[in-house]
Amino acid sequence: MEKQQVIFKDLGIIDYKSAWDYQEMLVKKNLDIKSAARKLITVASDKLFNEGSSVQQTSSFKQLPTTNYQSQTTNYFLFCEHPPVYTLGKSGSMDNVLLSEVEMDAREIEFFKTNRGGDITFHGLQQVVGYPILDLEKFSTDIGKYLRDLEEVIILTLLSFGIKGERSPGETGVWIEPGTPGKERKICAMGIRCSRWITMHGFALNVNTDLSYFENIIPCGIQNKQVTSMQKELAQKIDFENVKRVLKKSFEIVFKTLLI
Repeated sequence: MEKQQVIFKDLGIIDYKSAWDYQEMLVKKNLDIKSAARKLITVASDKLFNEGSSVQQTSSFKQLPTTNYQSQTTNYFLFCEHPPVYTLGKSGSMDNVLLSEVEMDAREIEFFKTNRGGDITFHGLQQVVGYPILDLEKFSTDIGKYLRDLEEVIILTLLSFGIKGERSPGETGVWIEPGTPGKERKICAMGIRCSRWITMHGFALNVNTDLSYFENIIPCGIQNKQVTSMQKELAQKIDFENVKRVLKKSFEIVFKTLLI
């Protein structure tokens, strides 16, 4: 089977709002393609019906594969780093934010309420933030599978550096020792949004991230669990560009894609 092509872009260091706006623009382009295609299908099926086609023929037409518009939607995989920013998911609670707006301003930390799932998290320098903009109708229309696949990308990547990443039942993301009480620590947070099977937002993998910023929030709304980084786990600074290279390869393997 031919691999899905995904356009890869490394946006470098970019403020959170600009990256969010860019994602929204890419998503809208894909949604517009789907909307236009569905309108054409509706018009064509109505025409068939009005011209006297049988109900069976019209029904079959409406069920035609959407290959045409699927081939026109474009998949993207974006990398970036954000200057310090806290982001709160749509189901998150402000009770998990331990700093006031005044304190955040004084420390030059931005804050955004977002339209992704999940609760509060931190983005900062030396953290790889990955934003897949995928048409899941080209992959699998199963959000749970999509999240597990994203976790698998991170797990494979960490394994390449000698770190055993694992899943924690009921807690999206990738953890270290999730089954050992008192030692559970999150290394990669995830939160997504999906509209008509087009995804946005994604994951944040702590590489050489300044973990002190997590002390000002209850990360992901989960009490009494730590946050870690690749640097902390391996007790040395990690080659950031190499992590990105491995992440790209892991993404291609898990999603059976070709990054271009």
